[in-house]
Amino acid sequence: MPPARTFSWEEHHMTIQSGLWFDPTKLLIGGEWRSGAGGRAIAVENPSTGENIGQIAEGTATDVEAAVAAAEAALDGEWGAMTATERGRILVRLSRLVTERAETLAHLESNDVGKPLGQARNDAVALARYFEFYGGAADKITGETIPYQQGTTVLTLREPHGVTAHIIPWNYPMQIMGRSVGAALAMGNACVLKPAEDASLSALAVAALAEEAGLPAGVLNIVTGYGHEVGAALSAHPRVHHVSFTGSVGTGRRIQAAASENVIPVTLELGGKSPHIVFDDCDLDAALPTLVGACVQAAGQTCSAASRVLVQRGVYDEVKRRMAEVYAGLVVGPASADHDLGPLVSGKQKAIVAGYIAQGKAELTIAGEGTIHADAPAGGHYVAPILFADVDPDHRLAQEEIFGPVQVLIPFEDEADAIRIANGTDYGLVAGVWTENGARQMRLARKLHVGQVFINNYGAGGGVELPFGGVGKSGHGREKGFEALYGFSRLKTISIKHG
Repeated sequence: MPPARTFSWEEHHMTIQSGLWFDPTKLLIGGEWRSGAGGRAIAVENPSTGENIGQIAEGTATDVEAAVAAAEAALDGEWGAMTATERGRILVRLSRLVTERAETLAHLESNDVGKPLGQARNDAVALARYFEFYGGAADKITGETIPYQQGTTVLTLREPHGVTAHIIPWNYPMQIMGRSVGAALAMGNACVLKPAEDASLSALAVAALAEEAGLPAGVLNIVTGYGHEVGAALSAHPRVHHVSFTGSVGTGRRIQAAASENVIPVTLELGGKSPHIVFDDCDLDAALPTLVGACVQAAGQTCSAASRVLVQRGVYDEVKRRMAEVYAGLVVGPASADHDLGPLVSGKQKAIVAGYIAQGKAELTIAGEGTIHADAPAGGHYVAPILFADVDPDHRLAQEEIFGPVQVLIPFEDEADAIRIANGTDYGLVAGVWTENGARQMRLARKLHVGQVFINNYGAGGGVELPFGGVGKSGHGREKGFEALYGFSRLKTISIKHG
């Protein structure tokens, strides 16, 4: 990847416009780039400026029907007959194309979502890695033979579900497309993807690259549009065989309810209120950058953001002081300038986060706060990161997912107290534990009600290889790694009586 540098808005915009290889105003259905059936469009806003920079098609239920039919045709044709090895080769070729176009993809994502350019570059690297990983894994999923009755051989096969629906959010469009669609394609499914209406450009770009990589027509279909129309039609469609969704708890409930009418499996990743747990024997110098970074990355718009920091009394004052110093140095500004944080994705999201911050300032102690840079355009959706101290574990800001750069410090007495507080929300996605005590590390790892535990590090969802998902209102099912491949397949048992 090229080294990071500061881009002016004009240069940033020109990089995108000169490098596009797809039409952002079209849907991709059955290998054809077409207008939406309703003929309507959705404006694309740059969160850094608030300006309208283009439009995408507003898809409809009619478009969803066409996309599902195209996916079925692909399964009945070349894609359904293709070997796992060849599927993997296509994904590896796609990974290479993503790497070749990574700089433009990064600009596109930064422009569309408001993510600082350096973070968007990292997302492009991760996207390529997903396709590389799943390309290599496609022909590594095997069945087994099972000892059974004398004269009978029993074996199992892993088969694709068929047509899979993918509804992805706006905070990490490239990464979440890679981890969801990459695994589904590796297992031989045909996909219909609905990206978030606030962040559809990178999904369309990657779909065009998939065509270039040799993915047959109809295997990957993209229908942009609103959740109440396209998302609802997809999750309730009687010929969709699996739904994967990342987003809010409320929307997840509606999608699961709709899918249940067709009795199909659903993978839900619904966010969290993830804790760092800092014991008094930890290496604070090593922990400090991660304690802050794991919350403010992507302007706090991360499902696995460590928005709660639980600190043992013996080091609480020192941690508060040092974290406050870090916050004081954080700078928010336009995505192209590559400051510590960019804007929030929309005016709606800014209003939600601002409401939480206002309540915190009225009821809690401010420990530290960042600044909004003077170069931030007035129309952008900027919020300064803020740290609140001495927060009661039951306070709203310590219980609810804010999805913004807001972090709370909570003191605890001992191990039992830390476990009680950490497990004391409706969520259970990720936890970080900071201690040099090996026995304590394992005790905490076993007792925390989460899907991932990081000891003396924090992966914010971890690597491509690491199974990721939650418990409680953080959802169910697992993405990433080989577990995702199992989730995007169904197990068939075959019993052969041969005497």
